[in-house]
Amino acid sequence: MDDLAPRLHTLVRDGFGPAVRIRRLLPLAGDASTRRYVRLWLDGAGAPPTAVAMILADRGIALSSEELAVFDEAPRELPYLNVHRFLTRIGVAIPALYADASGDGLLLLEDIGETPLWDAVEGQAPERVEHWYAAAIDQLLLIQIEGTRQRDATCIAFQQSFDERLFMWEFEHFIEYGIERRLGKPLPDPDGAVLHAHFAAIARRLDQQPRYLNHRDFHSWNLFVQDGKVRVIDFQDALLAPAPYDLATLLGDRDTPLVVRPDIEAALLEYYQRRWHQLGGAPVDGTEFRDIYFLCALQKALKVVGRFYFIELVKKKPGYLRYIPSTVRQIQRILPRFPELAEMSATLQRYLPEVD
Repeated sequence: MDDLAPRLHTLVRDGFGPAVRIRRLLPLAGDASTRRYVRLWLDGAGAPPTAVAMILADRGIALSSEELAVFDEAPRELPYLNVHRFLTRIGVAIPALYADASGDGLLLLEDIGETPLWDAVEGQAPERVEHWYAAAIDQLLLIQIEGTRQRDATCIAFQQSFDERLFMWEFEHFIEYGIERRLGKPLPDPDGAVLHAHFAAIARRLDQQPRYLNHRDFHSWNLFVQDGKVRVIDFQDALLAPAPYDLATLLGDRDTPLVVRPDIEAALLEYYQRRWHQLGGAPVDGTEFRDIYFLCALQKALKVVGRFYFIELVKKKPGYLRYIPSTVRQIQRILPRFPELAEMSATLQRYLPEVD
């Protein structure tokens, strides 16, 4: 922090003027990304009491997810800034940008507090859980309906899609890290053939769905509650995907099923569909919507198992393994909804991590 402090002082002066200074700074707990964050307490006219500095992993224009690198020409702008500009224009509640020093590996952002959606709902009554997730759905529908309606070719999110290739990349990631690397041996050919065939069929079906703007990681730890509103962060990987994809992430990622129980999930699915139609979304068949929702939830849960073992084995960050049991239970809950996946289900059950 001693080495970083002079750069942060320059960043604050760029954002608020020479009269503003940093009174105190504190590193914030990070997530699985390579970005770091520091909260700054500020003194001086015209500045907010606090702000947050984002410290980029490098000073180049790198994509945060290597599997998204599908462009004919490398991006010329930091994806976070590119998507930030678009989401600000359509009114999504994201942190304001105070200063851009991305060339020096820094951004100065609005401080949106310390209350992730998960912390706001954990231990709360069901009606409060439903209230806050409905508020999150309102932000999601703004991204999906208004964002898609105002499609902008200069926004990087509209240049990449959650297509068959990307769905299969994540399925393969699960096989490699959630099974083979975890167990220390290759998947036997017959079982591998079963999983690959069913995963390919799911990827094709999801690829055939209409595509809408999605956040890609719209979960309870990327949403914050501040002053009675839901704020959205970590949107730099936004892309086009089936509409239920982000909804499945919101209602089923990590430990979320512990509070979004099936009855609350059903109510929120109805809320999403009702608001979708009220906001002018394209007509949707209810049965097909639910099928795609649960297939997205299944695909995401498998990806999460693989990703969290990857983070442990490759990045040496074992903390995310605490989410594996609830994620496996989510997989086991969804599989019986699809009798056509019985062979895949039986095969998966032999390789999923055991949970109590």
